[in-house]
Amino acid sequence: MIQNDRLLKALRREPVDRAPIWVMRQAGRYLPEYRATRQKAGSFMALCQNPELACEVTLQPIERYGLDAAILFSDILTIPDAMGLGLQFVEGEGPQFAHPVRSQADIRALSVPDPNEALRYVMDAVSLIKKSLNNSIPLIGFAGSPWTLATYMVEGQASKQFHHIKHLCYQYPQLMQMLLDTLTQAVSQYLLAQIESGVDALMVFDSWGGILPTTAYLTYSLQPMQRIVQDIKAKHPNMPVILFTKGGSAWLEHIAATGCDGVGVDWILPMSQVRERIGGQVAIQGNLDPAVLLCDEATIIAETQALLDDFGNHPGHIFNLGHGITPDVKPEAMAALVETVKSSVNDNRFFAVDQSN
Repeated sequence: MIQNDRLLKALRREPVDRAPIWVMRQAGRYLPEYRATRQKAGSFMALCQNPELACEVTLQPIERYGLDAAILFSDILTIPDAMGLGLQFVEGEGPQFAHPVRSQADIRALSVPDPNEALRYVMDAVSLIKKSLNNSIPLIGFAGSPWTLATYMVEGQASKQFHHIKHLCYQYPQLMQMLLDTLTQAVSQYLLAQIESGVDALMVFDSWGGILPTTAYLTYSLQPMQRIVQDIKAKHPNMPVILFTKGGSAWLEHIAATGCDGVGVDWILPMSQVRERIGGQVAIQGNLDPAVLLCDEATIIAETQALLDDFGNHPGHIFNLGHGITPDVKPEAMAALVETVKSSVNDNRFFAVDQSN
């Protein structure tokens, strides 16, 4: 039994005493203790591939802030790395693949990695983190969406224009589907293995779904994620799954209809509008603009409280940023955010049963 189960209750849209809070990239470069551990590891990938150090950095923000959930420290590109594409992280430039996927032969050559072999270090990290948490709070596992993984694999690196992947979509849709089918299988197996290793909830990060027009988004981004949700629920019907598409405001109803338990949202729409649209179906995670954390404490408190007030007297809210915390945030700013959310306890905000939807 997990002692602090606010996150899991919120994902079931059950009443809680306050909104649970965790933050995307909560274990990251804004923390001096993280920078020290990363330096000890020697590189980012070495840190990801060392279960003991991955556990250490996962727990750092929990120990500092008393957050309501831990999230596995890893990277969304572990799957394509395990496929043999030669992942490396170049300082100042981000992830790059030595062998990008650019042809039919490249796509056909891909195989689904065994998560308990090629990605054993992730499963070992999950087991170690879960043991270290000692059922104090939930552990969130995650993966990148098939579409997002495909963008990096085809582009070969981070991109602003996404010319290669969009050309593949429009010119060779059958090849695009072949690539996504392989990645969908890989992500499903990867997440199922994380469940077996001990995670309490799952999140799928669709970082680049928002670059697509609606028809392409529904076909190439959302359909694979829906298949993943179905795969998870077929074996673990009570495992909560959160889907997050950055830039996905236009498709909230479609995302909520996948069978997921929670929808992560960025900062574009007010929470009251998001709640009115999908709050009767799923929990909602978000959605403070990460840039708020670059402001002074009074502004952070005011913006955080305004977001809580905007969501209103309804269950099913998980407080988070609309995207990952940035490296230039001061740890004290994060502390102000967390304490503001925690201070909302006992104001009856989350005790009411939602009758509006």
